[in-house]
Amino acid sequence: MSVDHRKGPRRRGEELENAILTATLAELMDVGYAGLTMERVAARARTGKATLYRRWPSRAELAMDACKLIGVGEGEPPDTGELRSDMIALLREMAAKLAGPLGGILRGLLAETTHDPELARLVRERMHTVGPERTRRVLERAVERGEIDAGVPTSRRAGVATDLLRNEFLLFGAPIADEVVIDIVDEVYLPLVRMRSAPAVGPESGA
Repeated sequence: MSVDHRKGPRRRGEELENAILTATLAELMDVGYAGLTMERVAARARTGKATLYRRWPSRAELAMDACKLIGVGEGEPPDTGELRSDMIALLREMAAKLAGPLGGILRGLLAETTHDPELARLVRERMHTVGPERTRRVLERAVERGEIDAGVPTSRRAGVATDLLRNEFLLFGAPIADEVVIDIVDEVYLPLVRMRSAPAVGPESGA
């Protein structure tokens, strides 16, 4: 039996948007991205399909926005006073998120990217940014404490820890063992970001 979205109180703005995104998230958990349709989301959110298309031109855009409801990266990153413990705490937060509903949805989205170019583009643009902003703030505090060089937060080295954690999840699934988190930080990340930049060689150096 179809749902008549016209019955019940009329919703607008943020209330309606939240209802749609919550319905999308529920659909992703139930049927995955492969089974996601605008019709199903509209029925679940008790609204019209045209309302969805006015805000999201495609189901890929809708799915990616819905993932923000359980995404990583909100709020201030850990601040323990030391780079090592900050990064371990940050990666533990990410690992916990990936062990929950976000992890299953992410796997489903990635499986569909092979034959959905638009979804692949959005995953590259948005999922790749999960973690870097909070990592950058952790690294900037480490710069202020003199633990690392000033150029590290904007270098390619900055995102290595979160990339390795994401790769661990994609290859082996969740939960990610705590010793993996510690190994990433101690064996790879800290030696990498603590490397001091070589001094510039110029005419004054006599080289």
